[in-house]
Amino acid sequence: MNKINVVIADDEELFRVGISYILSKDKDITIVYEATNGKELIDYLDACEKLPDIIIMDIKMPELNGVEATKQITQQYPEIGIIALTTYNTKPFIRNMIEVGASAYLVKNSPPQKVLHTIKQVYFNGFYYDNEVLSIVKKQAEDKPNESKTVFDNDFLTTREREVLALICKQFTTPEIAEKLFISPRTVEVHRKHLLEKTQVKNSAGLVIFAFTQGLIIPEI
Repeated sequence: MNKINVVIADDEELFRVGISYILSKDKDITIVYEATNGKELIDYLDACEKLPDIIIMDIKMPELNGVEATKQITQQYPEIGIIALTTYNTKPFIRNMIEVGASAYLVKNSPPQKVLHTIKQVYFNGFYYDNEVLSIVKKQAEDKPNESKTVFDNDFLTTREREVLALICKQFTTPEIAEKLFISPRTVEVHRKHLLEKTQVKNSAGLVIFAFTQGLIIPEI
């Protein structure tokens, strides 16, 4: 497989050194840049020739915090997966980061293997929500039904698009979806593109939130 290019954004040098060391021991991951704040991160993205695949993002940073940086990056570079990795483990912080486009949410005391697993899930699937994050997303959908978008008609999504969406929400990869539905991976990506266009979201994480808030899919917790 191709190397997963990762950027770390965190104002704590000791943490950056530690997480960089852990990640660099995985043969599939390359650390391409380390930023000390959100502004420095966005300046790097605006200038770099090849965008990273994944950003590991702290929330509390000077000049531009992780929430605002995530919001801007999701709008400008939706193809980049953003993993929040922070000391904050309360529902408002998790909900806020997911709302602005984070593809995953981890706390800094997570085991290294969970961090590595999350990076690879986001790289291959576009997002990774564990049971805790799914429960918060589910509660958010119950508290704010249909707030973000509405499914106008029964034929808003085709049967096949609904099938693809359901499997995306279950965190299957494109090849796995293709195998389950007896279609080609290219056809899966065409359906994913149509789903993004119809729902007007930026990435797979947005599709999952859309599916849950619209009641199209019930989170499996």
